[in-house]
Amino acid sequence: MSRRAAGLAWAVPALVLVGVFVYFPLVENFGFSTLKWDIFSGSQKYVGLANYGKLVDDPVFWKSLGNNVLYAVVSIAFQVFGSLVLAALIEGVRSERWQRALRAVYFIPSAISLTVAGLLFYFIYEPNLGLFNHLLQGVGLDGLRHAWLGEESTAMPAIVAMSQWQGFGYSTLLFAVAIQRIPREIYQAAAIDGTGPVRRFFHVTLPLVREMTGVMIMITISGAFQVFNEVMVMTGGGPDNSTQVLGTWLYRSGFVRNDFGYAAAIATVIFVVTLAIAVAQLWVARRRRVEW
Repeated sequence: MSRRAAGLAWAVPALVLVGVFVYFPLVENFGFSTLKWDIFSGSQKYVGLANYGKLVDDPVFWKSLGNNVLYAVVSIAFQVFGSLVLAALIEGVRSERWQRALRAVYFIPSAISLTVAGLLFYFIYEPNLGLFNHLLQGVGLDGLRHAWLGEESTAMPAIVAMSQWQGFGYSTLLFAVAIQRIPREIYQAAAIDGTGPVRRFFHVTLPLVREMTGVMIMITISGAFQVFNEVMVMTGGGPDNSTQVLGTWLYRSGFVRNDFGYAAAIATVIFVVTLAIAVAQLWVARRRRVEW
């Protein structure tokens, strides 16, 4: 048996598992999206692409999509570019002991599950007894007190803020690892040339971690379109559907409104969006590969 054939033989079990548990469910889900399906009675009726037509006319779907886009934009700003700046600051600290301590401090929130973090911030945002309103009152900003999760204008920003707090440290740690891979000689040469810390960041660090930046952008955007736990725990999509995201609207459509065909159509949209973003990002990353 040739080495190529032996390699394929080892790969076949993995390919079968991926096909059965990943690709087959995707195809089956698209088939479900062409049905009007009552899960309780078991009745199914083929409706073609009618569920996708309902998406176009569904204002809650567009609100959910907009919330996912908002989540993605804010996450890129904080969990990608903000984390990169913080990682550069940490790696610029001269003491290795302080570097380790700072990495641990910022990583701790990422070790907390999203469900627990959501419950924690649910109580922090509580309008009467919550810590956040008490802090605002303590510094003389009573006018900024809100029922943060009970008002349409503040509920989604409050959830997004919690998510940034929870995921910030993980992104920072990944960027710190990427910065550590940059040869120290490059920084030393830049310092000898009289380059300051800010210019070193923009002309050395930023270009040489762009692969990690691309990966983090792809992960962040994909994660933003799969948000579920924090919204479900903190608001359940309310008030008045103002915090619905595609994941929670899928859940409500399937398990509350008993419209599994429509829920499958939403799932297909989530898959298409995340796949398109991943393919685009991988194409860009391949063209801009960093070598040294």
